[in-house]
Amino acid sequence: MSFNIHHGRGTDGVVDLARIAGVIRASGADVAGLQEVDRNFGERSHWADQAAGLAERLDCHVAYGANVDRDPPAPGKPRGQFGTAVLSRYPIARGQNTHLFRSPGEEQRGLLHAEIDVSGRPLQVFVTHLDPFSQTDRARQARQVVDLVGGHDPAVLLGDFNARPDTPEIGGLRARLTDTWAAAEGGRPLATVPADAPAACIDYIFTSQRLKAVWTGLHTGDPVASDHLPVVSRLVLDTGS
Repeated sequence: MSFNIHHGRGTDGVVDLARIAGVIRASGADVAGLQEVDRNFGERSHWADQAAGLAERLDCHVAYGANVDRDPPAPGKPRGQFGTAVLSRYPIARGQNTHLFRSPGEEQRGLLHAEIDVSGRPLQVFVTHLDPFSQTDRARQARQVVDLVGGHDPAVLLGDFNARPDTPEIGGLRARLTDTWAAAEGGRPLATVPADAPAACIDYIFTSQRLKAVWTGLHTGDPVASDHLPVVSRLVLDTGS
């Protein structure tokens, strides 16, 4: 699953982490890549560690990548962070976050890499959230992501790319990785935003050669939970050498 959770804030304006957890649980996803995840970030999310909170609610392992990192609001308090997360029913062997290119004045973006132990087989999971405002930044970030992910197999890349299917950014990713939307009914991307009246696809799941998507679609069980609809793929791992 790839899911931009909008720091738990739904289209009704309510911040409800339990609702986000319910969406992930109902999807049946074994691995979820999340964007816009707060960790002790501020009043907007009740100073909660959302990554840890979701992991606890779902009984999952978690890796977190902080892209915005603020000083504590008071002595003894934790740092305020905003970024991406991986939730996994399988153990996470290691996690690493790489900051991507950023022009002055633009928000820092990153690529979170988690290695997951799937019954003794390593699976490389990447999560990203590209710049929504600067096409220049987004294009450079997309090229960085291709370079960082491209050498891994089996690997899955999940994210909010803030780019429509016909953009150069998505074209560059498709040149090296498989866009799982090809496995959707009709073989075309479905609109993921805004959740209450979907009009554009900007959320994707890409795979390397040894992973095959047999189905991709939207999980629409609770379209009020976030401003994005989550994308879900059923993947088969090629265990051959």
